Amino acid sequence: MKTLFDELSYKISKQTTKQYSTSFSLGIMALSSKIRNPIYAIYGYVRLADEIVDSFDGFDKQKLLSRFRDDTFLALDEKISLNPIMQSFQETVEKYQIDHELIKQFLRSMEMDLHKIDYNSELYKEYILGSAEVVGLMCLHIFVDGDKEEFERLKPSAMILGSAFQKVNFLRDMKDDYDVLGRTYFPNVDIAAFDNQVKAEIEKEITFEFREALEGIKKLPASSRFGVYLAYRYYLSLFKKIKKTSASKMINQRIRISNSKKISLMMGSYVEYKMMSI
Repeated sequence: MKTLFDELSYKISKQTTKQYSTSFSLGIMALSSKIRNPIYAIYGYVRLADEIVDSFDGFDKQKLLSRFRDDTFLALDEKISLNPIMQSFQETVEKYQIDHELIKQFLRSMEMDLHKIDYNSELYKEYILGSAEVVGLMCLHIFVDGDKEEFERLKPSAMILGSAFQKVNFLRDMKDDYDVLGRTYFPNVDIAAFDNQVKAEIEKEITFEFREALEGIKKLPASSRFGVYLAYRYYLSLFKKIKKTSASKMINQRIRISNSKKISLMMGSYVEYKMMSI
């Protein structure tokens, strides 16, 4: 009978993904069907943690995140959780032998979001490692189906792709992060002095990471290659739109890609994918 609960748990993680992210939902749909559920499980888990630190205003976020951490490792120890999202996550971690240190690093970055931090280069790198790079590594464990040699070979590319995605998110969300959440992630950047020159320096770094990440995508197993490439193309499209937007507009509006554009991008990416023989 537990099978019913397990199926429900993955369905809830899937619905969470669809509710919060059209772009990631499209990317996951482009993966092989056999690996979609575990990727939904990872997204559902990290989304829940992200909501605690970003959205649960009026509640004790520190207490909630601490409880979330305790529940995570209790579920991993006992191999079950009454929280459906946690249940699908712990089952995925167990099946693919995902390193618990990756989870700890992720939760560390979530905890950083509970405090006002003046980010220097070291803290900036630590935050990106935990909030994005290790999530990419969790997914990589699934993509290579537990093959440790392949995991180590593709690890640098997975990390740099996660870093590029996160930095695009930082630029896209700069207004809300600062105005609503009181955060500025880019090290030594004063929002009041944010100009096109500062923006260009950040974009130069992201451009390099996108270029390096593409080479890693080409080496992924066929079961995950197009899905990851689609996510790459979405973020690259968003990045190109950001590059065309002035610094003054960046701090006054959130850059978006419409759902219709995302669908169009998906179809165009498939043609590119086939023509480029990725």
